[in-house]
Amino acid sequence: MAEVPETDMLCNASASGRLDEVVVLLETGADVNGRNIFNRTPLQVAKLGNTALVETLLEAGADPNVRDPVLNLTVTHDAARDGFRDTVRVLLDHDADPDLTDERGNLPLHLAAREGHLQVVQLLIQHTTDPRAVNGQGYSAGELALHHGKIDIFNFIQEYLSSH
Repeated sequence: MAEVPETDMLCNASASGRLDEVVVLLETGADVNGRNIFNRTPLQVAKLGNTALVETLLEAGADPNVRDPVLNLTVTHDAARDGFRDTVRVLLDHDADPDLTDERGNLPLHLAAREGHLQVVQLLIQHTTDPRAVNGQGYSAGELALHHGKIDIFNFIQEYLSSH
């Protein structure tokens, strides 16, 4: 039976949220930015709701701005889309760039607004250089929220923009 590469072991532990195993692998020299057989880093496959795990990877030097090879998403896009506010905060604290766009021109702010994650929108809007920016389809975050029936988010964004 073939031995599992160390990077794959780290990615598997990260994806499963096994923080203790991640720590041991990092301490024994596993490459925090290495790629698994699917061309993903441990941070890209991390269980995003496990903020301590994400923070451990970032503190070990994981690149928060690495892009998915398929959709050009960053981990911040994934966490914002899925509503993981604490994970987004940790990513921002470790130099994640909230102004990077995916292949469709979406900022993390666009995805959080579209999916209805008010707390994530409230966090990201303060860190996004241009919260009025439009995506590749010509929609701002507020317009996406409105289009998807997220009226509370649309109202919050409008209020924020009118006061800044």
